[in-house]
Amino acid sequence: MTIFPHDQFAKDYLLELLSSLGEVETSRDIAAEVREIDIWFSPSPELKGDLPAETRRDRQILGLLGKLAMTPAIFEPFRNAVSVTAVIGCMSKLFDVLAALERQAKRKNTRINRADLPWLWILSPTVSVPLLKGFGAKLDRENWGDGVYFLPPYFKTGIVAIHQLPATPETLWLRTLGKGRVQEQAINEIETLPQDYPFRFEVLELLGSLRAILELRQDLQQEDRKLIMRLSAIYLQRLSEATQQGIEQGIEQGIQQGQRIIVENLLKAKFGELDPELLEIIDQWLNLSSEEYTHLLLQFSNLSREELLARFKN
Repeated sequence: MTIFPHDQFAKDYLLELLSSLGEVETSRDIAAEVREIDIWFSPSPELKGDLPAETRRDRQILGLLGKLAMTPAIFEPFRNAVSVTAVIGCMSKLFDVLAALERQAKRKNTRINRADLPWLWILSPTVSVPLLKGFGAKLDRENWGDGVYFLPPYFKTGIVAIHQLPATPETLWLRTLGKGRVQEQAINEIETLPQDYPFRFEVLELLGSLRAILELRQDLQQEDRKLIMRLSAIYLQRLSEATQQGIEQGIEQGIQQGQRIIVENLLKAKFGELDPELLEIIDQWLNLSSEEYTHLLLQFSNLSREELLARFKN
């Protein structure tokens, strides 16, 4: 069970990013014993056929993470370098899941398509050379580039060494789960994305929550103190963005309200109290283009009530 802030952040983070691509569960129980899978991912059924435009966009934006989520998958993220014992534990969870699926297929008298069985993806900031050699993990640079290691095929397991990933947009969303300078650079890249860029707002919100949780802890390491300082700067920037957005919205609303008052006062001054017919044309008048709005103001004094109503009826 997750008890550490970074572990919970990783779960919430992957849940947020992968939800548009399929069904995501966190802390899924394994029947074999009281253990949990950090992230269980099942692609949406439509991913096997034509992708909706939004899903296609999200998969492209998520880059390498989206590629990992092409098939059912178990994601096990680690804040510190994964150990041999931890890898064995993750693989044991995978084998329990595979065995359960086999039993389920037998009960239903069906056959399992091995392509539909889940992959185990272990996400670790760094991975030692002896560990990789011990598990027979190898790179597939031609198809996956640097940083993604594969165990022999029947193990259906990959280890992502986050700090070995190239600093490209395709790896951005995985590098955010790194440590130290790698994570800081990824955060910087996310912060500089356009404000309406997919996932930017949600990820910055999650980072803000991580900052708040870390600040409550007494046993912080120096690395986490630096992270808090960086996230505090993001918090202040986001506060500034929200304030500016509020000011701009307020200005826009103020302009619209001012225009409405001008039109209402003109109509009252010329025709007296506003009846339903005159009230009805106010919104139409305000929806005119800037040029048409101004032109009508200049013509207004020469227009009769009938001419004015006829203009909007036409």
